[in-house]
Amino acid sequence: MRSGGGPVSDVRSTEPPADPGGGVGRRPQLPEPSRAPEDLWKPPPAQLRKSGEPGARLAEIRPAPPAQVPAATLWSALAAALLSTLLLGDGLGLNLLIVTVPVALAAYFAARPAGRRPRAWTLVWAVGGTALLGVPALRDAGWPTFLAVLGALFAGSLALHGGRTWPGVLLGSIGILDSLATGMAWGWRGVRERAGSSRTRWGTAVRTTAVAAVLLIVFGALFAGADAAFADLLGGLIPDISIADGPWRLFLFGLGLVGTLAAAHTAAAPLRWDRLAVRPGRARARWEWAPPLIVLDLLFAAFIAVQLAVLFGGYDKVLRETGLTHAEYARQGFWQLLWATVLTLLVIGLALRWAPRGTAGDRALVRTVLGTLCLLTLVVVASALRRMDLYVDAYGLTRLRTSVAAMELWLGLVILLIMAAGVFGVKWLPRAVAASAAGAVLVFGVLSPDGMVAERNVERYQRTGKIDVGYFQELSADAVPALDRLPEPLRSCALAGIAKNLADEDKPWYATSWGESRARRILADRKADTFGYACADDGVSGERDEYDGFGEFDDPGQDGEIRPYDSGNQGPYEMP
Repeated sequence: MRSGGGPVSDVRSTEPPADPGGGVGRRPQLPEPSRAPEDLWKPPPAQLRKSGEPGARLAEIRPAPPAQVPAATLWSALAAALLSTLLLGDGLGLNLLIVTVPVALAAYFAARPAGRRPRAWTLVWAVGGTALLGVPALRDAGWPTFLAVLGALFAGSLALHGGRTWPGVLLGSIGILDSLATGMAWGWRGVRERAGSSRTRWGTAVRTTAVAAVLLIVFGALFAGADAAFADLLGGLIPDISIADGPWRLFLFGLGLVGTLAAAHTAAAPLRWDRLAVRPGRARARWEWAPPLIVLDLLFAAFIAVQLAVLFGGYDKVLRETGLTHAEYARQGFWQLLWATVLTLLVIGLALRWAPRGTAGDRALVRTVLGTLCLLTLVVVASALRRMDLYVDAYGLTRLRTSVAAMELWLGLVILLIMAAGVFGVKWLPRAVAASAAGAVLVFGVLSPDGMVAERNVERYQRTGKIDVGYFQELSADAVPALDRLPEPLRSCALAGIAKNLADEDKPWYATSWGESRARRILADRKADTFGYACADDGVSGERDEYDGFGEFDDPGQDGEIRPYDSGNQGPYEMP
């Protein structure tokens, strides 16, 4: 039985059944008991959790349905949908931060009636996600932008859920997907209930908004026709929307509306992923788990001893004995060492699951064996990065090499966190690992990987006189400041592709990154003019080595030479 839309206590009456004729003996309706906000997060009855039914675990983590959606949340969702329609259709930049404001307000207004208040880690995830959304406003490169936006979505979902355990952090980062459908249904119910009870007020709001829009359009058009400067300012502020963009803009409207309501619904009633307890593994005897790890420690130590011998004995001796070139030796080992690092983390996780920790001796043995393995793995990480550095010196820096080196650095940071958890406890480890991943993506984007690629290759050219100009055609506008330091004709040839891409783009201010604006200013001062230079010839960019472990440059000796155009020169590099 329900009274007033809420649950009632399951109290059985001892009175006779209801009289169908006059209502004598009818069971009285009980008032709905008051519920404190924290009652929303209480686990379901014990018999449900122990029933073994398929839905028992889901019922354990799912809270009661949220209260009616606040009006402020609905208005914020509408604002987010309109801003998504107007701003996101032209690209990504500052507009992502603008759209985030009503989304955050919608979540805040929905969380208050549920009694939820922000905590320290909530602010960490919220601030971190906002900072990640600043990467598209700073950098023009698409790949750091994609990682930053994806990381911001994960951080935002964690801010709404607030996970602490491994299931809470891993599932909470994507838990907002559960609210995509329920959030829309929740919002629609709120609109329908309010429309039925206050038609006059909603009608007044719609009429007021329509009148304001008509006045802005009419007088804005008149003022724009009266003054060219005002028309130019207005044209830069107002998005240029055509009828052909209708389906795309409609999709962005739905995306903004659904995403905002999903965030608000999650803020009001998040899934409690922390209640998914991970069963500990059955503790093994010392002689079962310790010997394999000790053998692994010895193997790591032997590998590191060989690396030290190579370091002090010189690479030349190793190259003579193995028949490998300097770059082949560096390239050969990096991927293997990267996978060794990843697998070591998996071994540590499995060992912690089954290692006995019942006595002080067991705990000391676990710390010693796994601590040694972590320490040796850090040396392996350093060896992998050193090999990458040698390879970059030989062939130059590329996007792929930058990415895998950054990945190796982050894995080393995770190992340091695991070592710290062995000393200070493990409760903070899941959130620390997730925060380190978000921080790594943020630093990766802010440091501008395309800019680093261009900077390193320009330095390599100044040192060796060798460069692959063709590769720069694939870089973004973030590489322009470094490439601008090249002498002509290398400068114009290196900037030709980037300059063409910028000339073909006409983005509004809110979809233009700072890196792109800076590149436009540099190219405006000194245009990249390739007239008179055979920049497109294969001899310029050099051949690509398809069997290269990183899919990039071939031997630097294959790099070509750019020659000025001379009508009397019939060499392989002149223009037709």
